[in-house]
Amino acid sequence: MKKKSSCLILLLSLALLTLHTAAALAEMVSVSRENAKMLAGPDGKKAKVLWTLGKGFPLKVLKRSGNWIQVKDFENSTGWIHKTAASKEGHMVVKTRKKVNLRSQPSQKGGVVAKAGYGVVFKTLEKKKGWVKVKQDGVTGWVSDTLLWGF
Repeated sequence: MKKKSSCLILLLSLALLTLHTAAALAEMVSVSRENAKMLAGPDGKKAKVLWTLGKGFPLKVLKRSGNWIQVKDFENSTGWIHKTAASKEGHMVVKTRKKVNLRSQPSQKGGVVAKAGYGVVFKTLEKKKGWVKVKQDGVTGWVSDTLLWGF
């Protein structure tokens, strides 16, 4: 009986570890060009255009179908983009409704170099202990990772 219990515990532990690892390795992409169309389905000729996205906008991959990628954004909206509109270049978007400070160093003590609002997209440069170094329009700074969504 002890052996069965030990095996069951081991199997459950492995299953939980696998689920946790899969969630941590969720595939992300960013939009590779301006005015990329987000569609209601994976058919560029028939599917309704839901919205257009700007370059760099980060998206979580839900699934792939041929040349199409089903994605979800930081507001949990879903749609489809063509694979040529997707890039592996890291980007982040401001997910909080309040203004965020871009700081000169990865610390609350870093001086504020700029501010950004909800939905602003940044190129990801570096990650360090709960902070992300980002860049947009020539401005570079550090933002707490709790205020951003992306990769």
